[in-house]
Amino acid sequence: MAVQSDMTLLYIVAGYLAVMLGVGAWAYGETETAEDFMVAGRSLGAVVIAGTLLATWMGSGTVTGGANSIAYDNGLIPAILMGTASLIGIGVLKALAPRIRRFDKLTVPEMIGEELGDEGRIISLLVIAFAYVGIVSYQFIGIGFVLNVTTGLSVTHGTLLGTALIIALAAMGGLMSVAYTDAISAFLMLVGLVIAVPFVFFEAGGWSGITADVPATHLDTFGNLSFLEFFALWAPPLLLILADQNMYQRIIAGETDDGTNAGLIAWFVGAIATMTLVPLIAFASRAMFPELDPGMALIATTTTLPTWVGGILLAAATAFIITTGSSYLLSACTNLSQDLYKGFVNPDAPDERIFWLTRILVVVLGLFAFVLGQYFPTILEVQMYSYTAYGAAITPPLLSIFLFRDRLTKIGGLTGMVTGAVLAVSWDTVLGSPYGLDAVIVAAPIGCVLIVLVSYLTSARSSPSPTRA
Repeated sequence: MAVQSDMTLLYIVAGYLAVMLGVGAWAYGETETAEDFMVAGRSLGAVVIAGTLLATWMGSGTVTGGANSIAYDNGLIPAILMGTASLIGIGVLKALAPRIRRFDKLTVPEMIGEELGDEGRIISLLVIAFAYVGIVSYQFIGIGFVLNVTTGLSVTHGTLLGTALIIALAAMGGLMSVAYTDAISAFLMLVGLVIAVPFVFFEAGGWSGITADVPATHLDTFGNLSFLEFFALWAPPLLLILADQNMYQRIIAGETDDGTNAGLIAWFVGAIATMTLVPLIAFASRAMFPELDPGMALIATTTTLPTWVGGILLAAATAFIITTGSSYLLSACTNLSQDLYKGFVNPDAPDERIFWLTRILVVVLGLFAFVLGQYFPTILEVQMYSYTAYGAAITPPLLSIFLFRDRLTKIGGLTGMVTGAVLAVSWDTVLGSPYGLDAVIVAAPIGCVLIVLVSYLTSARSSPSPTRA
């Protein structure tokens, strides 16, 4: 079966995008300070926190990469098992949420800099900006897929339009606009997925029809992947979510501790649903469209559904992609304005200047992300590369700060951080994946071991930091 573009779906998507831009315009008027822009003035309730956490995490990486691509290319069971990484991460973040909120810092580099000094802060902000620009780049491509299906427009031209939409939403109201559009999008996505699954399975010929038309290996535990290949795909999302600045900022943005806790629980439940339903649809898509780019798997099925069902699902997928792109773009710009400019270049910069600098950087980094996205052959590839760089360099030192702060030394943290970053970037590209191992299998574990080992060896010569509790 070939994918046929359907302009009717575009009208539904366009209507939903108009609603999102309307919320962005409202948030523009509500956003007056840098704190409003970065953490929504710490005013978010439980429902909005749950929605913004779910929508930010389940963006293009879910509906066009990650579980979607794996279900289409490798098999159903490994795609569903991929979701366990997110669930473990959410559980850890819920346990750490009280400490994160008490830390009273707006960004991850500020948290790391508190313990590892200016060196740690600079390294972390550069790594985060690099990784997040990569993540933003494939959100742009995800919109290109949507517009290709709805209008027949080339993916490249659709990506250009997606770039403009994401930049506009992020620049208008910061986290205030992103959080509320996230909440709406998350609800719509869950409803759309629940409604769409039975329709997609019917169109694909039911379970027996689907399993007859997909490769036999797609029903194995790890599909056509080896265990190490599966682990190399499973580990990066876990490493990212454990230290993802977007998640930390949303936890900080909660108005109350109880509301934040309730929002985290709802996020966990929503993630279970999403990470099960998306693979089911993408798996059915393999039987319906055997020659697709894997990133198109879920989106392509919307053209076979009743218009109202396909429209809801496509609008929700589009919203997830756009709000995730806006979130990561905003977060990267926050690092450059708050941590780099105010932290080192101009510590006395007035709040208004930081506020407007962040908006300008949204446009600049957004354009850079578009260019970067043109150099990766698949969404899954850039997704794993970005996740690995972040997870190897940021997650080990950040978790060390929260879990054994009194035993961590500056030189230990920096040694593990730098080693993880260098290995993540060079292992596959420069060294050519020695022994056939993926970068994530090597970089993050070595970084963790070095943090513990070097901290132990240097602790006797290091006096406790006066900032430690």
